[in-house]
Amino acid sequence: MKSAQTIVDHFPKTYSIIKIEVTKNGWFAHTTEGKTIFNMEDLSFAEAGKTVKIDIGLIYIHGNPGENGKIQAYLDMKGLPYVNSGALASELSFDKWYCNQFLSRFGIQVAKSLFLRHKGEFSNEYILSELGLPCFIKPSDSGSSFGISRVNKAEDLENALEKAFAEGGTVVAESFLNGTEVTCGVYRRKNGLHALPLTEIASDNEFFDYEAKYLGQSREITPARIPDNVRNQVWETAKKCYDLLQLKSIARIDFMVVDNTPFVIEVNTTPGFSPASIVPQMLATDNISIHDFWKEIFEVELAG
Repeated sequence: MKSAQTIVDHFPKTYSIIKIEVTKNGWFAHTTEGKTIFNMEDLSFAEAGKTVKIDIGLIYIHGNPGENGKIQAYLDMKGLPYVNSGALASELSFDKWYCNQFLSRFGIQVAKSLFLRHKGEFSNEYILSELGLPCFIKPSDSGSSFGISRVNKAEDLENALEKAFAEGGTVVAESFLNGTEVTCGVYRRKNGLHALPLTEIASDNEFFDYEAKYLGQSREITPARIPDNVRNQVWETAKKCYDLLQLKSIARIDFMVVDNTPFVIEVNTTPGFSPASIVPQMLATDNISIHDFWKEIFEVELAG
């Protein structure tokens, strides 16, 4: 909701923008008269006694059902254009295991990992023998760092697996990458893909978990404190990922730089956009206003 409000507050005045809140109990349009039911059949809502239909979608839900492509697929069936990455690209990039395996086939560096479809698929001893300590246990299909654990001791692995399976249907066990964490925003401009200034993540916690991400327990340094040649490598790798996954609009790609080599951690097709989020910080460093940013995205993506 914070991301949506930031976008609404800075949106180009050439568009009439309406927030549509998606809940398990229904969809609701935020109008001047308050919240009203959004008709999912014909994608309309009532305002001032009139029926208003939406023309274009901008999906900005972190996690399920927006970032994983479900709403994109629904809008595809309804024939409504939107500026986000499509349903397949969204679903693929949302699943950490499948996304990284896909990217690795094209020479993108990723951490060594194991894929668990159910608890007990691999013994704890095998996981540790393959990945060593510390290692990470994370739900493959969950957002906002829910259910992720860094395992430092063998006896902590069991609890980490239970925590991850409580959040997702499948789990990734991943080797530890000892380096500098940076993230890169990429979007399509009129003259091609544009990579924003990198942000370095210096977490007060052991990794960039929920508390570090949302409760202020991290330092986000823009531009990142890495050599220019490494920055250029990250930029090129981020743009390659964006292109391979056929993404649209803004995407943020997270990396761990180990010995000057960027390893992809994950791809975010709906990165945070609240005033405290990383992408607005990148835009400010690049002297791009939020208004101009969304104006160009809509012009470029709808023209394409």
